[in-house]
Amino acid sequence: MGLPMARCLLDAGYEVWGFDVRPVSEFSGFQDRMIKQAAEFADRVDTVISVVRDWRQTQDLCFDEQAIFAVTNYPKTLIVSSTLSPRVLTPLKNRLPDDVELLDAPMSGAPYRAGSGTLTFMVGGAGDTVSTLMPVFGVMGEDVHHLGETGAGLTCKVVNNFVASSSVVAVRRALIAAGALGVERQTILDIMRTSSGGTWFGDNFDNIDWAREGYDRLNTMGILEKDMMSFLDAVEDIPEDDTGTFEQAILDNLRNMEPLVE
Repeated sequence: MGLPMARCLLDAGYEVWGFDVRPVSEFSGFQDRMIKQAAEFADRVDTVISVVRDWRQTQDLCFDEQAIFAVTNYPKTLIVSSTLSPRVLTPLKNRLPDDVELLDAPMSGAPYRAGSGTLTFMVGGAGDTVSTLMPVFGVMGEDVHHLGETGAGLTCKVVNNFVASSSVVAVRRALIAAGALGVERQTILDIMRTSSGGTWFGDNFDNIDWAREGYDRLNTMGILEKDMMSFLDAVEDIPEDDTGTFEQAILDNLRNMEPLVE
C-alpha cells in the first residue's frame, strides 16, 4: 500500500522519501527515493506515514530496531496508517518525544485504489493538525473522514475490517458452493453485485489482487487475521451477550482458507 500512496504524493508535487527494510529493488520506479539508513530518513522528513504490517513492526520502526524517533533530529509528526487496535495508541504516545504530534489515519481500498488515489481514510487527531494535513490525505484518498481525536480513526477501522473480514469469508464460501452447484463463478459474482448479496469484496473481486489467495501468515489473508485480532483486542473490555463464537468462526475460516483455483 505504501508504494502507490508515495507515488501519488510524488506525482502531486510533494517531496516524498521512502524507508523499508526490504531491498530497494522491490520498489520499481521509486528506487531513487528510497533511503536505507533509518537515521538519514528521520533527519530528512518532517512527517512519517507509517504503513507497516502490525504493532510489532510499528514499535520496531519507531523505537526498537530502526528507531526513527530515537535519533536526535526526529520527525515531528507520526501518522499511523496501519490497521491496529486503538488500544496501542496510548503506549505509542507515551514512548514518543513530547513534541511529536500523533495521528491515526488507517485507510481502506486495497492497492488498486491506492494507485488511483481513491482510498478511504479514517482520521483521528487534533483538528488543527488534521486540517493542515488534509490536502495530503486528499491526494491519496477520495473519501477522507476526520472522526475526532486520536484513536477515533483506528476504532472505526477495526470495526470496518471486522465486517470486511466477514464478507471475505462469506464470498469465498459462496463461490465454492456455487461451483459445486453448477453455477459459474462470474455468474454468481454478477448476480450478487446487483442484488442483496453485494459486498465490497465480491463487487471488486476481479480488481483485488489477493482475492484468490489461500491463508498464509505473511500474505493478505494473514493480514485479515491480524485485523480480526485487532478488533477483538479493541472490544476486549466490552461486555458480550455471547461467547464470541461468530468471531472465532471467521478466524477459523480465514486460517483454513485454501487458494481459489480457476
